Amino acid sequence: MSERHIHMAGHVTERHITRAGQGGDRDVFEYALLRVVPRVERGECVNAGVVVYCRARGYLGARTHLDEARLLALDPAADVAGVRAALAAIERTCAGGEQAGQAAGDDAGRRYRWLVAPRSAVVQPGPVHTGLTADPAAETERLLNLLVR
Repeated sequence: MSERHIHMAGHVTERHITRAGQGGDRDVFEYALLRVVPRVERGECVNAGVVVYCRARGYLGARTHLDEARLLALDPAADVAGVRAALAAIERTCAGGEQAGQAAGDDAGRRYRWLVAPRSAVVQPGPVHTGLTADPAAETERLLNLLVR
């Protein structure tokens, strides 16, 4: 399916809309970066992970990597152990099951929406982005390497 859009300058562009099953062997996925904001009032952050959700494949996963030196450069008094615990809790919530705590009974989509909801805390999700993937688990690792490490 294709839509035509006419921009203010008169240029015509095409936007292709892909539905599940129409992207070849690829499916739509959503992701958000996990940011550590040690001093919320300053707004400075360190990327520390990524959460990926692919409804078509029933996948919800998170991968984290905390660069302690970068975090401590922003705030020498940062609670590194607390940040690590928060990041680990996000990974457990994504994995589901008993380790997800109160979210254990929720489906993957509900857990994802809860994880990416805006919040004013030390560990925050960034904006949600989308893409196409044939392998959401590999995409999670690729995004971690590209955007976090």
